[in-house]
Amino acid sequence: MRAKNILAFAAAFALAASVLAQASDAKMASGGKKAAPRTSNPVPAADLKWTEIDPKTPGVMIADVWGNHATGPFAAFIKFPAGMTAPLHTHTADMRLAVVSGTIIHGPDGKPEVRLGPGSFLGQPGGYKHTTACDKASECVFYIESKGKFDLKPVEAPKAAAAPAKK
Repeated sequence: MRAKNILAFAAAFALAASVLAQASDAKMASGGKKAAPRTSNPVPAADLKWTEIDPKTPGVMIADVWGNHATGPFAAFIKFPAGMTAPLHTHTADMRLAVVSGTIIHGPDGKPEVRLGPGSFLGQPGGYKHTTACDKASECVFYIESKGKFDLKPVEAPKAAAAPAKK
C-alpha cells in the first residue's frame, strides 16, 4: 500500500512539474509576459493594406500581416518594382524572407550575387552587409518576418586612398 502511495505521489509530482515547465516555456517565449492565447490569423490577399515603405524608395510597398514594421516585431509582404536596386546596406534585426513572385537578386558584400525565384528562402542576420534588387523581368513580392522593426541602414563605400602629393 505504501509503495502505491509513493508511486502515485511520484506520478502526480512528475505531471505537475511537466505542466509548470510548459507554462514557464510559454512565459519565456513571450519575453516574460503572460502568453497570449493562440488563434488563427487569416489574411486574404484582397485585404492586404499596401503602403509605401519609405518616400526615398518610391514604388517599394509593404503590407503588414501582423505587428507593425515601423515599431517592432512584424510579418509582412514587400513588393519591389521590376528593376529596383537597393545599394549596400544592413538591417538592425534579423530578417527571414520567402520569395512569392519575381526574382530577388541578393548581393552579399564581397561575394557573388544569388538569384532567388519563387519559393526561395533567405535568412539574414542583423548587421549583415548586402545589396537587394528585383530582376527587370517583373515586379518582386516576398514575405518577410523579423523580431525587430524594419530599417535599412546604407553602408558607405570605402573611400579610395588619397594619391600622394607631387613634389
